[in-house]
Amino acid sequence: MSSTEEESPIAANKRPFISLERGVELHALIDTVPDAMVVIDDHGIIRSFSMGAEQMFGYVEDEVRGENVRCLMPSPDREKHDGYIARYRETRVAQVIGKGRVTTARHRDGTTFPINLSIGEIKFDGTIGFVGFIRDLTESRETERELHNLQNELAHVSRISAMGSLATSLAHELNQPLTAVANYANAATDLLNDPSAENLALAREALDECASEALRAGQIVHRLRDFISKGETERHITSLQRLVKEASALALMNGDGKGVDFETSLDPELDEVLVDPVQVQQVMLNLLRNALEAMLDSPRKQLLIHSQQGREGYVEIIVSDSGPGIEPKIADRLFHPFNTSKASGMGLGLSICHTIVNAHGGKIAVRLSPLGGAEFHFTLPLAISGEENG
Repeated sequence: MSSTEEESPIAANKRPFISLERGVELHALIDTVPDAMVVIDDHGIIRSFSMGAEQMFGYVEDEVRGENVRCLMPSPDREKHDGYIARYRETRVAQVIGKGRVTTARHRDGTTFPINLSIGEIKFDGTIGFVGFIRDLTESRETERELHNLQNELAHVSRISAMGSLATSLAHELNQPLTAVANYANAATDLLNDPSAENLALAREALDECASEALRAGQIVHRLRDFISKGETERHITSLQRLVKEASALALMNGDGKGVDFETSLDPELDEVLVDPVQVQQVMLNLLRNALEAMLDSPRKQLLIHSQQGREGYVEIIVSDSGPGIEPKIADRLFHPFNTSKASGMGLGLSICHTIVNAHGGKIAVRLSPLGGAEFHFTLPLAISGEENG
């Protein structure tokens, strides 16, 4: 919650606090929960805020009790949360209640951090309410286990995507033994035109070398096959918003989002995409980590993700930062393998992104951001209702 009038939801959303039954005893129980626990009413107004929540979000209970819980959320959830609750009151169809999910939260100082959120329904004062159990994943000992499967899949995608990025270099390696095979075979043919004893010996030697080089080419192919031995990936109809949330949570781990004004603005009409979810998360993760790294020394750290209609049948996702930007001479070859502006980098991250986006039929490009840094644009295919393929 910001101290400014513009950002604070207090004035417009303040509601009288209604005491819970046995309020003192209940609050004492809530304060024993090691993680954050937040109780809200059926209009999203905070009724109780545990000590764990105070430590996690930087507020004391008196500051947020009676305010809308959206003050603890970054965009776009901040703007949409009232609609979520209103829809549940009308339909009674649960979307997130009873399910744990990885998402992001907003600290008092405006920075965002990854959390695991579980929501349950309760009844008090004759009305329904909700209780949120929140675990901070920034420094949690459980972080590795929570995201273990996802990170393993992302690591595998890196290997597969790197294969595509390195195709040119590996083709050169394979071309060498194949060229030698052709040269030795041609030499043997010429020698056999004059089948003297000396030429026959030379022809045998040429054919031996030919066989040796052919085996070397086969070994190269064998190594590449082992490299991608896990198998091909599949495409599914997936929520773009969910992919962005999970990738953002991964990128913000270990406090990398500290001091960053991070905001997402995704068009709900362009949410369903037909993609390999893990591959797209790899693209988002690479772009977000690059942006966070670029802004390390920037006095103003601002990161924005938004979406808009791309060419027909595609959604365009834009990742903008307020870092130093990219030099034009580097931008021209930015998506080529082994091209990097980082002293310790291999230049594969953006090449991987390029390979994945192209494999989905999309395009990726970089431009100057209105925020002052770099702005990456990439497109993904929208899902056609009822269609899904592997």
